[in-house]
Amino acid sequence: MLSAPLIAPKHGLYVGGEWIETDEHDEIRLPYDGTVVGLVARATEAHVDRAIEAAQQGARAMATLANYERADLLLRIAEEVRKDEDELAQLICSETGKPIKQARTEANRSVDTVIASAHAARELHGEAVPMDFAAGADRRMAITVREPLGVLGAITPFNFPLNLTLHKLAPALAAGNAVVHKPAERTPLSALRLARLVEEAGAPPGAYNIVTGNGPALAAAMLRHPAVAMMTFTGSMKIGMELRAKAGLKRVTLELGNNSAVIIEPDADLATAVPRSVQGAFGLSGQSCISLQRAFAHESIADEYIERLVAGARTLRIGHPYESSTDVSSLIDEGAAIRVEAWIQEALDSGAHLLCGGKRRGAIIEPAVLTNVPASARLSCEEVFGPVVAVYRYESLEEAILRANSTQYGLQAGIFTRDLPRAFAAARKLQFAGVLINDIPTFRMDHMPYGGAKYSGLGREGPRYAIEEMTELKLICWKTE
Repeated sequence: MLSAPLIAPKHGLYVGGEWIETDEHDEIRLPYDGTVVGLVARATEAHVDRAIEAAQQGARAMATLANYERADLLLRIAEEVRKDEDELAQLICSETGKPIKQARTEANRSVDTVIASAHAARELHGEAVPMDFAAGADRRMAITVREPLGVLGAITPFNFPLNLTLHKLAPALAAGNAVVHKPAERTPLSALRLARLVEEAGAPPGAYNIVTGNGPALAAAMLRHPAVAMMTFTGSMKIGMELRAKAGLKRVTLELGNNSAVIIEPDADLATAVPRSVQGAFGLSGQSCISLQRAFAHESIADEYIERLVAGARTLRIGHPYESSTDVSSLIDEGAAIRVEAWIQEALDSGAHLLCGGKRRGAIIEPAVLTNVPASARLSCEEVFGPVVAVYRYESLEEAILRANSTQYGLQAGIFTRDLPRAFAAARKLQFAGVLINDIPTFRMDHMPYGGAKYSGLGREGPRYAIEEMTELKLICWKTE
C-alpha cells in the first residue's frame, strides 16, 4: 500500500520556465480521509497576466519550430512521462482519491495522448484548392496552410488531472501554440509534476505555464486578456456556458456534461455487456463524463441483466485508494457524496426501487443500482457524477432510442446487439456525438475524436481533431501567368 508524505510538499506556480512562490497557499487533501498531500501556491490575477506574457514569448518560440521539431519535442515529453509513470500515478491517486490501479491506467494512457499528438504534429498540413472550379480563376493556384493561434487558456477538471491536461497541452504544442493552464483547485499536483517533465524534455520557456488557485477569478483574468486567442475547457455545463458567454470573439472548445445511456438488445451477449456495464457505471466512482448512468434493457432479458448487474456491483471492493485491491473509493469530497445521496433519495421518494448500494460513508457512496426511476428525477435527466446506474425496461428499439435521446446531453451512448445492420441504424438515430456498438459509452481511446452534441459541448478533442480547433486556416492564392 502507498503512503501519504509525512510532510506535504510545497509547490509554486510555473511561469515562463520558472517556479514562483506566492503569499498564500492552498492545502490539497486526499479525498478518502482528508490527509494533506500537498501545499499549492494561490495565484492572483497579476500572476495570470505574467503567465500570459510568458506564454506570448513561448508561442513565438513554438511557432518557429518545424512540424518534425514539435513532434520530436512531444516524443521526448512522452518518454519523460513514461519514465515517471509511477510517481504520476501516486500523485493522481492522492489528489483525486481514485484507486491506484485506475490512476496507473490514467498515467499510462497519458503517454498515448502525447504520442498521438506527436504523430498529428508531423502530419499537420493544408490542401490544394482547385481554382479552376469557376470561370475567371483558371490562371490561379491556391493552397491552405494551418498556423498556430498563439496563446491558449486551458481549464481542466479534477477527474483526469493528468490525461485531460495533456489532451489540451499536447495538441496545443503540436500546433505551435503556448498554454496557460489552470488545473482544478483540488487536483493540481500531477500537472505541476508534468511541468517539470515538459521542461526536462526541452520545451521553450513559456510554452507551458501553470497558475493555481481560485478558478473563477483566474478564468476571468484569462477571458479578459486580449492576448489569449482561445479557451479550452472541460467541466460542468453551467460553467462552460458562462465561459462561452464571456469569451467574445475568442475561440472556445467545451467538453461539458453528459447522461450516458446504453441499450441492451434481446440478442446481446450478456457475458460481455454486464461486466462492461459494471465497469462503466462504477469505475472512478462514476466520476467521468461518459460514466454509464442509464441502461435500457429489453423486457425479454431485463431480469437477467439486472440480476447480473447487481451481483457484479456487489463484488466490487470498496476501500482506501492506495490499496491495489480497491475497485471503488471516495468521490472528490464529502459534498459531492452528499449530493449523490440526495439524488438517490429523491428518486426513491418518487417511486424508484434501490436494488443495491447507495449508502454513504463520508465521501464514499456504495455502487448503486436502481429501477423504476421516473423520467423527471435528476438521476434520469441530469449528470449524477457518482457510482449510480438506473435500469429501464423497454419493448421496442425505437422506444429505447427515443428515451435515450430524451436528455439535453449528447456526448456518448452505447448499444449491445449481434445484429450489426440494426446497430448501425440505431447509431444514426441516437443523438450523441459518439456511439459505441457492443460496448459501453464509457469507452474512449485517446486518438479518437471526442466531444459532445447538444449541451455536452462544442468542438472536438483527440489530438488530430483538437489541432484543427487550435489552428487558423490561411489561404494563399497566386496568379500563374
